Amino acid sequence: MLTKRRLLFINTLYSPNIGGGAEIILQEQIEGLKAKAYHVAVLVTGPDKGLKIDKVNDVTVYRAGLKNLYWHFTKKKHNKFLRLVWHFKDRYNNKMRTYVNDVIKMEKPDVIICHNLTGWSISVWDEIANAGIPIIQVIHDLYLLCPSSSMFRGGKACQMQCSDCRLFRANHVLKSENINAVIGVSNYILNRFLSAGYFAKAQKHVVYNAREIEDTKSKKERIDNKETLRIGYIGTLSEIKGVEWLINQFQSIDINATLIIAGRGLVEYERHLKEIATNENVSFIGYTSPSDFYSQVDIVVVPSILGEAFGLVAVEAGAYHLPVIASRIGGLPEIVKDGVNGLLCDVNDPDSLGLAILSLYNNLNLYNQLSNNSRASVESMLSKEVMLKEYEEIIKSV
Repeated sequence: MLTKRRLLFINTLYSPNIGGGAEIILQEQIEGLKAKAYHVAVLVTGPDKGLKIDKVNDVTVYRAGLKNLYWHFTKKKHNKFLRLVWHFKDRYNNKMRTYVNDVIKMEKPDVIICHNLTGWSISVWDEIANAGIPIIQVIHDLYLLCPSSSMFRGGKACQMQCSDCRLFRANHVLKSENINAVIGVSNYILNRFLSAGYFAKAQKHVVYNAREIEDTKSKKERIDNKETLRIGYIGTLSEIKGVEWLINQFQSIDINATLIIAGRGLVEYERHLKEIATNENVSFIGYTSPSDFYSQVDIVVVPSILGEAFGLVAVEAGAYHLPVIASRIGGLPEIVKDGVNGLLCDVNDPDSLGLAILSLYNNLNLYNQLSNNSRASVESMLSKEVMLKEYEEIIKSV
């Protein structure tokens, strides 16, 4: 039966090494498909030489020592020259193909599902294609267009590939013809690649990430706009996440509110954010579990200044009955519907963020309406079963 098919997943990282939402979703997919009687294994990069094998929740995990200057999943920041050489090798890292070949021989997969390929490079596509195994590529970011995965330079989002990106990704469009099916985690991210000529021969699909979050049903309505409005941000503290924009806008408006910032970032940037946060009502609480964080806030802000592929935080906030203020870029408008479950603001109009906060502070009816709609509006993204069924159909089709 097709439900017994052997699946191999390839990604940059896997638990307990979590780089972001992609790894969280990947683990849920793998464990979910295993529970449906698929044979699953995952191949990821690691810091130690050779191929190590371990188990995570009874899933076989192959950890391949990265054959590049350094393993990139560390807090150490290397100098510009070393980073340039690292990315040059990562254009097409032929040395990583050996690991793929070895694991294919051991696992004998029927289908291989690639997620983030930083460190692996697209050399894995050639190795898999040579073995005659169907490839599904899941797109979480812009790595296949840009070595930094972000297309962000000089404090601004790039509207098109720069000369460096074109050089480092020169053969990627052609190599993408090896792919049998491509899955974007949003329409935005899929269309970004299709418009650049990628995946011409592949089936095209959009499957939203999903996380099962229990309905606490604990959100209370705001009945007095004199009560303190608790505004929250959770995520990486970095320039592209727009945290500085949020702090500046919060400090520019005169309301009875607090701003709670959860998450960590590079030490230098965290220090910078704390220096500009002169308002005593801004607090940095470091890493905090999502459930603890969402219980402490009334609204969640996702102020990204770079288009995100998806925006899992916006889904989580909706699951906790919280209105979301989000940037009108990337995949966020596919989650946050303006005037339905949140408000959208424009990166090119900085004051639009402060005005959105003021709207929810002053208009109790609007706040309560968005709060009441929030969970229902993301319900389909809270069903892991829906996500897994969509993946199963795609797996069967290749």
